[in-house]
Amino acid sequence: MSTPQPTHFRQDIQGLRAIAVGLVVIYHLLPQSITGGFIGVDVFFVISGFLITSHLIKHPPRKPAEFGTFWLRRIKRLIPASMLVLFSTVVAVRVLAPESFWRDNTLQSIASAFYSQNWYLLATSVDYMAEDNAPTAVQHYWSLAVEEQFYLLWPLCIAALWWFAVRKKLIPKRIVLVGVALIVVLSSAYSIYLTSVEPGVAYFSTFTRAWELALGAVVALLPTPRERFSFSLAGAALAWVGIAGIVGAGIAYDSSTPFPGYQAALPVVGTAVVIWAAATSCYSPTTLLSSKPFQFLGAHSYSIYLWHWPILVLLPFVSGPLGTLDLVAVALATIALSMLTKKYVEDAFRKTLDVSPLVTPLRFLVVATASVALVAGGVAAEAHLREQAANVSLEAALQGSVPCFGAAALPDRNGACQYQPKKELILSPALAKDDKSAAYADGCWSTEPYEKKPTCTYGTGKTKVALVGNSHAGHWLPALEEMAAEKDWTITTYLVSRCNPTEAPLKFDADVKSQGCADYGKWVLDQTAHGQFDLIVTSERQSVPVLGHSMATTEAPARDGYNEYLDQWTASDTPIVVIRDTPYPGATLPNIPDCVATATNANAQCSGSPDRWEWMDPLAEEAEERAHDNVAVIDPTRYFCQEGTCPAVIGGVVVYFDASHITATYAKTLTPFLEKDLDQALRKIT
Repeated sequence: MSTPQPTHFRQDIQGLRAIAVGLVVIYHLLPQSITGGFIGVDVFFVISGFLITSHLIKHPPRKPAEFGTFWLRRIKRLIPASMLVLFSTVVAVRVLAPESFWRDNTLQSIASAFYSQNWYLLATSVDYMAEDNAPTAVQHYWSLAVEEQFYLLWPLCIAALWWFAVRKKLIPKRIVLVGVALIVVLSSAYSIYLTSVEPGVAYFSTFTRAWELALGAVVALLPTPRERFSFSLAGAALAWVGIAGIVGAGIAYDSSTPFPGYQAALPVVGTAVVIWAAATSCYSPTTLLSSKPFQFLGAHSYSIYLWHWPILVLLPFVSGPLGTLDLVAVALATIALSMLTKKYVEDAFRKTLDVSPLVTPLRFLVVATASVALVAGGVAAEAHLREQAANVSLEAALQGSVPCFGAAALPDRNGACQYQPKKELILSPALAKDDKSAAYADGCWSTEPYEKKPTCTYGTGKTKVALVGNSHAGHWLPALEEMAAEKDWTITTYLVSRCNPTEAPLKFDADVKSQGCADYGKWVLDQTAHGQFDLIVTSERQSVPVLGHSMATTEAPARDGYNEYLDQWTASDTPIVVIRDTPYPGATLPNIPDCVATATNANAQCSGSPDRWEWMDPLAEEAEERAHDNVAVIDPTRYFCQEGTCPAVIGGVVVYFDASHITATYAKTLTPFLEKDLDQALRKIT
């Protein structure tokens, strides 16, 4: 990422940029080699905070025009390259990527154009129901959004503190230092708190990252140690300690590390120490950081950061799964494009705009942002029109216009409908991604940290049915809704994301979530275990380990938790039907609609086997032991896997809307099959 050049050029800071971008790029290309490479972004934040504050302290803005000058200079340095890459990426997505990728990429591109990408991701990617979506080609713009928001607000903050100091006849620099230090304390405390409660939100929030930029500002405000020991062994040692903190975090951290939180202190403080030490001794890391490779990477770090990710995301649409040579090609293409962008965009625009009135950068910003938004909006509109047309065909198929549609294509006793999935999909991958039960649109989910406990009702019948479980209970709702009218049911949902209603405590990434999940389970039990319902239908996916266990060892204690839960359920003599969990494509594929969209033969390239797609099901296993306790288990596996294969497409319908949950359309086509199984199960236990 780009930051303003200081008046006195420091090669060590340029070298730190090289380390930062190197960590990020290697992490993206070879995530298993440097598992904590994502901390490179934090290094950039500290550098930005230091350089921008150094500039503001030397030239504190006092008049509106001075604020305008500051912001417009940021536009000159940052916008041309970022908008070029963003515009190119939107066009490349339309040309290279299948339709199912268009909407997410274009919406995030628009958010990126307005430097609000981090807030967009905060609102969408932290949603459990969206976590299996493929990363977009502009996802990396979230960190640029954080920096731009900092650049927008920081001069106002510095100016306010400076004005206060002058008004009270205090030393301005000292007051600014106190104010900035207070921001460091408050933001870091909030980061630690929010990471412990909601890590997904904490990762993208500007407020949890502000302290990293502010710590760089603190360094800019502190007396420099250069005259005391910058040429000494002490200064060199201090700088090496900082480098060790950065590199150590890059090696030791991984995706399971709660971040940012207090863990961010290691790379952030490490970067601040290197900058503050300003060591120039021959024994210091500056000797390495000032070498030509580091200086080259540092000088091109902004363009490298911008280009590497869209190339990495979009290349598989051209070449297929990436191999070693493909990754080398990504690296070489990134370097080549960054060199061209640095020379002909970053430098050229800065020099041109430097001799132009300041209104010129503002015009450029408006035109560039509008261009990206218009092109991205056009692609999104095209995707929407295509989806509308596809929906017409889908509705007709659901009304019976297509023989052997969906589950009807499965082999039956009479052999009247041979299993021959159509080459032309009726439920397209683009539609499949949003083909979810009504529980999603109706807000029927209790989500982390499970404080809210919503319920929804479907149908108006006399027979009261409770649908209990997590998202793998929710994906059966379309089929159960179809039955409700015929069977005179009223279905009440008790649905929760990720959590399992059980007596076994689960290990989430925050204690408050573990407690919230346990409380939710107790609440559901109280709502359903005292004869309030005529039938309980439940299903679960075990995606979170039991406290004190890993996923590899969690099945046995999870069964114990369901044993206690079922004891209380069955005491009310309410019939309980457990639907065994569906096959899990996520064991081999990241996303079924994405795979189908890019495959030349969907069922050859995107299918699995019952063995490979099998997942633990402690609820069903424990329920199997209770056939005499008003509990029955339905196994729907045969509706997903036939003759050793679990197809991605059945009867023209994409079976899953991600790597785990079945589409509402396929669930609806399963209605007669599920109804038959349910009737048989109830006859056994009632």
